[in-house]
Amino acid sequence: YYNIVRELPAGKGFADICLIPRQLHADKPAVIIELKKDQSAEGAIEQIKRKEYVKALEDYKGNLLLVGINYDKDKKHSCRIEKMQM
Repeated sequence: YYNIVRELPAGKGFADICLIPRQLHADKPAVIIELKKDQSAEGAIEQIKRKEYVKALEDYKGNLLLVGINYDKDKKHSCRIEKMQM
């Protein structure tokens, strides 16, 4: 369903992971994922916005999910997902 791009040059940095729908699945949302260790999922979302990672998908038209995931040393994690329309 998706083309997966790791460390996609985007805006003012590199998005950790981007999932871009293939042409046959254009109804699926694109996804930008930022991973953090011992920080916060909210901080990961803020980094996506602050560093303008969305600009890497400026030709994409449709739904977009911003996903921030934080892991800690105890292997616990938190996740935050925000939906945008391009």
